[in-house]
Amino acid sequence: MERLFGKLGGRLSKTDIFEACRMTQGERNNDRKEALYQMIDNPDIKIGYNALWIFTHFALSDNEWLYDKRNDLIDKLLICRHTGKTRLLLTLLERQPIGIDDIRTDYLNFCLSNINSTEPYAIRALCMKQAYAQCRFYPELLEEFTDVLGLMDCSQLSSGIATARRNILRQMARLDGHA
Repeated sequence: MERLFGKLGGRLSKTDIFEACRMTQGERNNDRKEALYQMIDNPDIKIGYNALWIFTHFALSDNEWLYDKRNDLIDKLLICRHTGKTRLLLTLLERQPIGIDDIRTDYLNFCLSNINSTEPYAIRALCMKQAYAQCRFYPELLEEFTDVLGLMDCSQLSSGIATARRNILRQMARLDGHA
């Protein structure tokens, strides 16, 4: 594991990522997952980025280990000033279930404010998905979310954002049909 941590400051190969996932898989290696998780906050941005990058390659069963870290991941996201780390944090949060009691207003506001921002497309699309996942339980929040989507200039959307928007609008229509 120390050899892997030594590689976190450089470029990781696909083999390095698969090795890290193998070395941290299963409950018996939760201590290794925790050690890798602590690397996210390393002062060297590349090390933190690579640690997050490895987590995005976890199998579903190992990804569940991060569920208890949801609030900490959100806290990290809200203070993050690195675009790549922001995208990876949102990716990890996107893989977590959001229930009716899991709404954090600071996180929801972050997501809503970034949908129509100048952030890269991936961040905007992930924010859109996460905002919908939180708003879908509450009609008044869903109305606010719909207003944010309405502010989008559809002629200026990338294909990824346009697709995310279209898929969310379909989900909302299905939700309305079941109400």
